[in-house]
Amino acid sequence: MVIKVRFFAMLKTKVGKEEANLTVPENISFDKLRDMLKKEFPALAEFIDGKSIMISVNQEFADKNTIIKDGDEVALLPPFSGG
Repeated sequence: MVIKVRFFAMLKTKVGKEEANLTVPENISFDKLRDMLKKEFPALAEFIDGKSIMISVNQEFADKNTIIKDGDEVALLPPFSGG
């Protein structure tokens, strides 16, 4: 199955692109997808391991147990500051 991964702000700069299509196993959890993302995009490992990114699936916030399905859009967002 194929999913779209979108990168925002400084994550986009680290990866060098705004989005990528990835082939992943059926009904993968975000927890398992994180390992794939670290291998595919090593520059993101520090953010993923540090849990400093927010995750959305199809424009809804998600957690490590969220199941990702074929055609889903996963967005990785860096921490925001301000107030």
